[in-house]
Amino acid sequence: MDKSLIADMHKLPASEVWPKVFSALWPIFSPAIRKDLADAKTNERDRAIKPLDDVLAGSAWGLWAEFESSAPKTVRALKEFWLRQTTPKAILILDALSLREVPWILEGAQQRGYSIHVAGATASEIPGDTTPFAKALGFGQRTKLQNNAGKSTAFPDAFTESTDLPWQDCASLIKADSNIIFWHHWPDTRMHHLADKGDGYKILAKEAAEILTGDDFWGFVDKLATGRRLVITADHGYSNTALFPDIYPLDQKEYLKEQFKSGRNQKLKNDAVNQHWVPPLAQSLNTTHGNWNLVLGRKKWRSQGGYPSLAHGGLSLLEVAVPYIELSKTNV
Repeated sequence: MDKSLIADMHKLPASEVWPKVFSALWPIFSPAIRKDLADAKTNERDRAIKPLDDVLAGSAWGLWAEFESSAPKTVRALKEFWLRQTTPKAILILDALSLREVPWILEGAQQRGYSIHVAGATASEIPGDTTPFAKALGFGQRTKLQNNAGKSTAFPDAFTESTDLPWQDCASLIKADSNIIFWHHWPDTRMHHLADKGDGYKILAKEAAEILTGDDFWGFVDKLATGRRLVITADHGYSNTALFPDIYPLDQKEYLKEQFKSGRNQKLKNDAVNQHWVPPLAQSLNTTHGNWNLVLGRKKWRSQGGYPSLAHGGLSLLEVAVPYIELSKTNV
């Protein structure tokens, strides 16, 4: 980890820090990985950014208060893409796709003759969850996109779809419409299915490597990208909490259990939740999507039923950073 970046986090304004942080994530997570090393290498990369997460949850925790205004937001990038791209275009949202899965998308694109025009990390909404992202896009909620029912002033004339169907079935849903927004529920549905398994992340990592380089997925992408400039992105990422340390002081553990149960955020009726720890265990933020109390950094605790090994919605980098990849077939 570049020590100069950590130094910058303490001396530069948030408007300069957050773009630097997101720029630093891409070269860590984007290099190619052998499939048989999928889980080991992505865990290694996850651990490599722990110093950044620790600073953002420790001495520089105040930067989160300016995340919304300073981070390179995914929604902003998508709206700019939609305005800028005057020829046919498409957006593919893979729910909960994180930076860990980037190598497989880049590998698949290269093997199938795609040109990559933009590639980097962008920022989710706060909290990093499905509905805040859908609202920020102007659709209200994900289900509104089903069967071309989604209407947003920011994405006029978009054919919309939202589904968890197999990729081959998804390809059959792509018609001749010029402009398309397609929101697929993978890997989020799979992530939640595996969240209670101790080796859930290992399974997900290996499955993602196969899916994102496979013919079924790329057959669907080919259909979506035919005659269109395509962006592949996500609404939010996820944390591999199996790598997080347990909170041991009893008073801190009880606070987190009381506030969050086994989750990563809680919507507030008031502006803040009183706590006396500095740095805080969680941060109360008044966001575009309401007042929220969010777990700060890499923390987990023992809770009834067990803390999930895969989760999202808190304030750690892999929960809020997602891929943003703009690509096309030749001459599109």
